[in-house]
Amino acid sequence: MASRDFWDGARRGVPIVLSASPFGALFGALAIDNGFSIVDAIFMSATVFAGASQMVGLDLFGHAVQPWLIVLSVFAVNFRHVLYSASMARHIAHFSLVQKAAALFLLTDPQYAETEKRGERGEPVTFVWYMGLGLAIYLPWLVATALGAVFGGLIGDPKAIGLDVMLPIYFMALVLGFRSRDNWLPVVAVSSVVSVIAMRLVGSPWHVSIGALAGVVLAACLPVKSGEAAR
Repeated sequence: MASRDFWDGARRGVPIVLSASPFGALFGALAIDNGFSIVDAIFMSATVFAGASQMVGLDLFGHAVQPWLIVLSVFAVNFRHVLYSASMARHIAHFSLVQKAAALFLLTDPQYAETEKRGERGEPVTFVWYMGLGLAIYLPWLVATALGAVFGGLIGDPKAIGLDVMLPIYFMALVLGFRSRDNWLPVVAVSSVVSVIAMRLVGSPWHVSIGALAGVVLAACLPVKSGEAAR
């Protein structure tokens, strides 16, 4: 049973890896261009494990920004994980403290989405299943970073071959996967509009958190069906 859960989680990670690997390779290439060694690039992927935050940090490192500002910017990009962990808490409440720490380290956008979907299907979110999915994303991410760092010069302009749109398309698919939920459309619409406005008025990376908070506030104000409220 445990091995079946593990491999079921790992299979869920395959399409995620296919979408995220070019992004990981791009990070590795950019890290080398910004003066990182191959070991430095892999170490950052291994410890931070957050593509957007790694890109933000990389850009700020290149501009000799104060460390506290780098930390604050990374926090702004990853603030949505506070919301993810709160939403996901009911699914992993049975994990031990050490298991929760490991689970939250591996928490990414697709990890959250797959966990929520599994819980909504009434299937138990076991630690073995969670780790199968998480490691299936984490380990290839390190490999992709290494490949990008070593062979990054061969990639050229990612926009020329469409690599820059792969991850946004996958994230769009994640969002659409929740379209059956109550109030999905108004929450997504408001979050998107507010995020775009914040991008113009405040700038990156704060627009991510501002858009997410706008969606949360609207979702809290809108009525839901009794079945949805009970979940």
